Amino acid sequence: MPITYPMKKFVASWSGGKDSCYAMMQAIAQGYIPAVLLNMMNENGLVSRSHAIPKSILRAQGASMNLPIIMKPTSWEDYEQLFIKSLIELKATDGIAVGVFGDIDLQAHRDWEEKVCKTAGLEASLPLWKRNRKELVLEMISSGIEAYIVSCNEAMGEEYLGEKITETLLGRLEETGVDACGENGEYHTLVVNAPLFRKKLNVGFGIRSCYKNYWFTEMELL
Repeated sequence: MPITYPMKKFVASWSGGKDSCYAMMQAIAQGYIPAVLLNMMNENGLVSRSHAIPKSILRAQGASMNLPIIMKPTSWEDYEQLFIKSLIELKATDGIAVGVFGDIDLQAHRDWEEKVCKTAGLEASLPLWKRNRKELVLEMISSGIEAYIVSCNEAMGEEYLGEKITETLLGRLEETGVDACGENGEYHTLVVNAPLFRKKLNVGFGIRSCYKNYWFTEMELL
């Protein structure tokens, strides 16, 4: 008897990086329908939190997938409250039933995501949960996801900024003790192409800077 999946619309918690992108791909493969992307920005509303991806590039990612993207400026203090408010609004306006997240095995993150979804009356889906981290990144690469490191901690160093995620790079990272997936926050990525994209984004990387023990690179849509 064939397996049937629920045809439910979802909002993707969209960082602009590889994990959120692959989680979306897996959710679609499970029969869920993508409706909208949600990204939480810095207070100034110009770049995303953690990844520091400019609004113009996030918007271009959404356009390439033919999906709207909601970008909400927020501080860490009101992050949770605004995230829940956004989920409630999307449930009312877009008929969202599920929130999709790209976390792999950090229980505190899953607990938070399930909590905010429950508060908003949504299901939480984590399609990558408990998968082997290295195997996941290799799957992402082989699936056609093209991603570049756009922020990393001081232990890694600025020389990794702008590097494409490849099997060779994963070997270098593991030799230095860095998790292949960056799940511990060692680095964050920008996806410029994926099976979900209609066309590849042309992005240039510029000036590098360090803020609170973390390296970032400027990004520009060319």
